[in-house]
Amino acid sequence: QVQLVESGGGLVQAGGSLRLSCAASGSIFRVNTMGWYRQAPGKQRALVADITPGGSTSYADSVKGRFTISRDNAKNTVYLQMNSLKPEDTAVYFCNKNPPLRVLGGHDYWGQGTQVTVSS
Repeated sequence: QVQLVESGGGLVQAGGSLRLSCAASGSIFRVNTMGWYRQAPGKQRALVADITPGGSTSYADSVKGRFTISRDNAKNTVYLQMNSLKPEDTAVYFCNKNPPLRVLGGHDYWGQGTQVTVSS
């Protein structure tokens, strides 16, 4: 039972904050690096942050210093704290392992994502 469920998105003014949550299946969470990805209209999905099972993190330059990724292994949950939001952060945000989860047939699996909209 593979599951990736994102939540916490919404509409916020520039400079505001949001905290995203991702509930993941334990089978894919426990031993994998988990990441947050985003896709803006007309653009490719891109990795913005990830975190290893041991807690080591990395960030895209565009979000470094503003976003913080964390994980709670007991809850099979990964979080993205987003501060100082900018209009260019507007996108649908997805969680997944890094590299993304492959299902039978070799296709990547994605959840529904959560919409983040930042107004100027």
